[in-house]
Amino acid sequence: MKGNDQDEVKAGNAGGNVGRRSFLKGALAVGAVATGGFALNMAVPGLAEAAKRPLPKKWDETIDVVVIGSGFAGWSAAAQAAIGGAKAVVIEKMPTYGGNSIINGGVYASYDDKFHYRQKMGLGDDSPELHMQDTLKGGDFFSIPALAKVLAEGATDGLNWMIDDGGAVIRPTVVRAGGHSAYRTHAAGIGKVYVDALKRIAEKNGAQIRLNTAVTWIWRADADPKSPVLGVEVKSGRKISNIKVGKGLILASGGFSRDVKMRGDHYPFLSGENWNCTNHPGATGEMIRFAQSVGADTLQMNYIQLYPYADPETGILDTPALIPFNGPGNGIVYVTKQGKRFISELARRDHVSFAQIGLGPQGKPTYTIFGDDMVEKMGFTKGEIEAGLKKGRLVVGNTIAEVAQKAGLPQDALVETIDKHNKYLAEGKDPEFNKPITKAMLPMTKGPFYAVAQWPAIHHTMGGLRINEHAQVIDIFGEVIPKLYAAGEVTGGVHGTNRLGSNAIPDCVVFGRVAGRNAAKG
Repeated sequence: MKGNDQDEVKAGNAGGNVGRRSFLKGALAVGAVATGGFALNMAVPGLAEAAKRPLPKKWDETIDVVVIGSGFAGWSAAAQAAIGGAKAVVIEKMPTYGGNSIINGGVYASYDDKFHYRQKMGLGDDSPELHMQDTLKGGDFFSIPALAKVLAEGATDGLNWMIDDGGAVIRPTVVRAGGHSAYRTHAAGIGKVYVDALKRIAEKNGAQIRLNTAVTWIWRADADPKSPVLGVEVKSGRKISNIKVGKGLILASGGFSRDVKMRGDHYPFLSGENWNCTNHPGATGEMIRFAQSVGADTLQMNYIQLYPYADPETGILDTPALIPFNGPGNGIVYVTKQGKRFISELARRDHVSFAQIGLGPQGKPTYTIFGDDMVEKMGFTKGEIEAGLKKGRLVVGNTIAEVAQKAGLPQDALVETIDKHNKYLAEGKDPEFNKPITKAMLPMTKGPFYAVAQWPAIHHTMGGLRINEHAQVIDIFGEVIPKLYAAGEVTGGVHGTNRLGSNAIPDCVVFGRVAGRNAAKG
């Protein structure tokens, strides 16, 4: 099919062409009349989820705002809904709270913070507008601009909210990460710092959490675009119950990086079990499928990000795996097993990942080389470096040659590479990879020096549910689904083809707050 023909279907024996959406809308309306007391279900035929489901005859309880997921987005939403006067309950299928957020690296992109660290460190200018433009460019302009704007404009207020109301402690530095054109990435060491801050805000305002409780269905009565979401079916142990939502249902359940089939269906290159993954086991995407079953639209599901700096053996995103991400603005260097640079260290994540993959299986792993004087400027402590050495994730040497020898790299090649890079920093120009040189980048001239191994692992799903700037979920007809909201990695359209590192937490926090605030209004 060409042009608009791809949106047309043959209407059976009618013989004419009708718009795909009009055809579906009519069919659903007929189905709703025919089934009467059955729930709307648009699941793909043949799946277990496609079975007819009668609507609940009674509700076991009613809650104003039900939030699915207990990460950054979920706790932000619950906190804001509770502040707005709603009874808010977080539903979490796992035995512990936090999901991917609690093991996240704790990096947060914001043009400013209450301490004005960027300005105090003399690291140049930034603004919400520049942050927005970097987000759009970093996603190849596939982001929805209105969503990128909400993220950038709300990031600083979200960060300060966690500090002031939640007691989050950030480290006194700001770094420039790959794909960003300014020093705007703040460090907390680990995502748990922010999760716990948000949890404190939510709980002190009355929000509650239920662990080991899995959502098994979303209830919606029919295909009328004005029909609201009614509630959810949940399973806790062997008990199945139905919760009616009084004001709103917020999906903050994360992405689908751990669902091998779903991942492969949308991005066949990443199919199979042979890929490492940074995610926790519960990142399986069923809430996206449940939302689709009640008419929600999705977009950009094939955009799945690799984290290029994960532990090569396990795929874990531990503290040493953050060094290659935090360090480009301070002068770190990426090298191959041959001791040679292979890309600009300020390149965005997808470019770094595929540059590594392009080296072939024999190219695994690559390495980041850095100096001791960079550690605190990158947002790390000497204790974290010592812990990395004890685990065997880092090697240390008093000279570059000694680091090369311990890491198994050619000594002469690595020494030559670092000498060249030092020269580039002094001259202010990188003729090899055209990396923008700044005064904050430090030459590696005085030891000790370190090396950390790295290799791509599946990390983040940029696609998901379609939302608007009010965090309302949009259906396949372009209409708002009443009472249904979504925030965080479960959504699509914020990041485009590639999420800039450190944009995940502000995405979750900002849109979680928007969702909670609007859901509380009913």
